[in-house]
Amino acid sequence: MPGPPQADAIVLFGGTGDLARRMLLASLYFLDADGFLPDDFRIVATARADLTRAAFLDLAHQTLSERPEGVDAAVWTRFSGRLSYVVADATKAEDLAKLKAALDGAKAPFFYLAISPSLYEKVCVALAAAGLATEAARIVLEKPIGRDLETSRQINAALGAVFDEEQIFRIDHYLGKETVQNLIALRFANALFEPLWNNLAIDHVQITVAETEGVGERWPYYDEYGALRDMLQNHMLQLLCLVAMEPPADMEPDSVRNEKVKVLRSLRRFTRVDAQERSVRGQYTPGVVGGKSVEGYEAERGQKSGTETFVALRADIDNWRWAGVPFFLRTGKRMPEKRTQVAIQFKPVPHSIFGQASAHDLSPNRLVIDLQPDEDIQLSLMNKAPGLSQGGMRLQSLPLSLSLLRTYEGAGGRRRIAYERLLLDVIHGDATLFVRRDEVEEAWRWVDGVADAWAEAGLAPKPYAAGSWGPSGAFALIERFGKAWSD
Repeated sequence: MPGPPQADAIVLFGGTGDLARRMLLASLYFLDADGFLPDDFRIVATARADLTRAAFLDLAHQTLSERPEGVDAAVWTRFSGRLSYVVADATKAEDLAKLKAALDGAKAPFFYLAISPSLYEKVCVALAAAGLATEAARIVLEKPIGRDLETSRQINAALGAVFDEEQIFRIDHYLGKETVQNLIALRFANALFEPLWNNLAIDHVQITVAETEGVGERWPYYDEYGALRDMLQNHMLQLLCLVAMEPPADMEPDSVRNEKVKVLRSLRRFTRVDAQERSVRGQYTPGVVGGKSVEGYEAERGQKSGTETFVALRADIDNWRWAGVPFFLRTGKRMPEKRTQVAIQFKPVPHSIFGQASAHDLSPNRLVIDLQPDEDIQLSLMNKAPGLSQGGMRLQSLPLSLSLLRTYEGAGGRRRIAYERLLLDVIHGDATLFVRRDEVEEAWRWVDGVADAWAEAGLAPKPYAAGSWGPSGAFALIERFGKAWSD
């Protein structure tokens, strides 16, 4: 059975926006530089900004020039030849009809909606009315897809009325990161880990997504969503699924996504008691980040708000593999450092043979997967401390590292943008690293339960100083279960 046709064009809605310029155009440029774009591939940017093609090319070149890699003259000549710009309102079919001339007979374009999710439904209707939603076309959407289960279903229904599910690519850029994909290889390409990847050997799992920046001018969006809906519903639950899923039969898109859906369906629903005992909401106040004084969230917003900028909670997966293993998730703005990390804490050895002198040396093994700022995987192992000692062997914990930076620094490579992998997959019609409709809806169902439990318990955000690791309750949360955050 033949696979989907190779895409021959991209229509970039929101083409003058920050995401399109800094991430998407840069990713397409690097794909072109490395020879991954088909020869006849075209890039059509569209937005309401009244720009000529020449003005848009200047804007794109300026953005690329700001990157540390700079712009190669030969690559830019080829890349700019692919670029065109169309002034259009994406919600109006008569405006989108202008795209047909720019696409110039492209048979398998894909439409990237780098625009507000509130416009998704209107754009889909306009694409259909303009005759652009063909059977060979694809559509790519950024998160968030909805604000809750009900609005997510509404958007998905609007998409489904125009495109088949196989044509819809719901993007989560975390899944394009090398270390996230390497987590799949680590688990399923090595015989070492899978026999230990269960509640017999693993004590608990921690997932941290910490950001140093505040909300700033994004507050109108953020005040509606908060940390729970902005980060935990998508990025963090996707990481949890990759850690917790059963081995898929193969790497076909539905094989992988079926296993992720099973994890989401196994998440224990939150109750009012859970909200009080197993979760913490926080909101940053004035503080110091990176040596600079910063405002609190309410000062940025201009008035009081009950929106959380920090969430920490314990999640439980009710299945045979993970029963009794807590998953601790935390995410927040204005943290001391930018970090995305998954830490798998193994159980201690059942009995120490090394005597009293080494009682405090012995620590359980830990597998730490860093996604940013550095991409690294470290496994801590116990080792004999070098030298002589009295009263028994002294031990120390040493890391085995799979640092991508150190491993490939001499290979002349660069750190890829996560969108490069995902855009290349869309071109070839590979949906493995994209989120299926039932995944989105199962994630929203669980997150809605957390939000409802917060409301029932009257759980308001607790203040925390910018530059700290969140409210004190976040530390009490994990200590209540005899654990500590991996800081």
